Amino acid sequence: QVQLVESGGGLVQAGGSLRLSCAASGRTFMSYIMGWFRQAPGKEREFVAGISRRGGSTAYADSVKGRFTISRDNAKNTVYLEMNTLKPEDTAVYYCAADLTRRTVPTDQGYDYWGQGTQVTVSS
Repeated sequence: QVQLVESGGGLVQAGGSLRLSCAASGRTFMSYIMGWFRQAPGKEREFVAGISRRGGSTAYADSVKGRFTISRDNAKNTVYLEMNTLKPEDTAVYYCAADLTRRTVPTDQGYDYWGQGTQVTVSS
C-alpha cells in the first residue's frame, strides 16, 4: 500500500507561482513512477506531468510545458510540481499519483495509487 499526501495548494494571482509537494509512504519510493494530474470543475481529470523513477525522464501536458516543472527527491520520498506563470485556467484540484509497474512515464489515468488532492485557485 502506498499513501500519497499532497500539499502546497492555495490561492494565487495570475502570473504567480506555487510549488506543490507530494509525500509518499513506504521504503521503495524510488521504484515508483510519479505523476501529477488535475481536475477542474466540470471537467475530466487530466495528466499534467510525470517523472521517471530516477528523475531522468519527464513528460508534460502541452498546456503546461515551459511553465511547470516536475522533480523528485528520492531521499525525502517526495515529488514536486513547480508552477510558474499561472493562469486562471490552471485552477483545479491537483493530484499526485504513483505507478509501480510500467517502464516509461505514463500519461493516462492508469496509475496505481492516488492522493486526496490539493486545491489550486488562480485569480484573474
